[in-house]
Amino acid sequence: MGSEERAATEWYPIRQFLHYPGYDFGLVVLHQPITDEDLFKDLWSIAETRVAADGAANEIYGLAQKKALPSASDYTKLDTIIGDLDSLSDEARAFFSSSPAKCSIIRDPDQYSTDFTKAVRLVRKTLPGRDIVCMGGLGGRVDQALSQLHHLYLFQTSPTYADGKMFFLSGESLSFLLKAGKHRIHVREPDAKVGSFARMSGDPFAKHVGILPVKEPSVITTKGLEWDVENWPTEFGGQMSTSNHVLPETTVVDVETTKDVIFTIALKRPAGEY
Repeated sequence: MGSEERAATEWYPIRQFLHYPGYDFGLVVLHQPITDEDLFKDLWSIAETRVAADGAANEIYGLAQKKALPSASDYTKLDTIIGDLDSLSDEARAFFSSSPAKCSIIRDPDQYSTDFTKAVRLVRKTLPGRDIVCMGGLGGRVDQALSQLHHLYLFQTSPTYADGKMFFLSGESLSFLLKAGKHRIHVREPDAKVGSFARMSGDPFAKHVGILPVKEPSVITTKGLEWDVENWPTEFGGQMSTSNHVLPETTVVDVETTKDVIFTIALKRPAGEY
């Protein structure tokens, strides 16, 4: 697998989502319907900063009208709305500009960057090196979903994640970019602290896993999956590791890859959903 001597990158997404000290993150909400309100509430309550990419503020405003959060004051925690603002509704603009927190509304007309890019740049400027969780963006149109995966590559150029790690979180899965090298992904935290979270726990993931060579072909080796592979070429149009399974006894999934790949793992559905 090459002569790379760098230690494996450790991933602890559960610790981040359960608000462990030292695992703070900025929340970027993208313009997609918020279908998992409990998941949104968990993230909203613990994020260090909250940024809406343009029309995403409409979705948050919609939750405010439904009173989806415990109190109306919770919505005043939105720190910034940023983008070209062509999708921001008059109602959402009025609501957030008059909130007690005085949400900052920034119009950035740059046509060579997306609202997503503008939001990420703002978080990185405000909180250098901090991890970012992106809510939404992988549902809806196929071209938009592929654009968000494209942005994962754009935003994670450092081989050591010096700018912070990025996570895409939807109601069904968690996705992030594995840079070329070795990775240890902690998929269960058996001794996780008990909190007041509606959706997250120390064992939030379902069994389905995918490792996707979106940018270019790679060669991967895995450990901890039902169908582990060793020095296995993978590419679009060739063989791909999709719909693999985390074993019941697995707490850490090891992945070694020669090129950057997307790692995605399913979230458990809330009780009563199928």
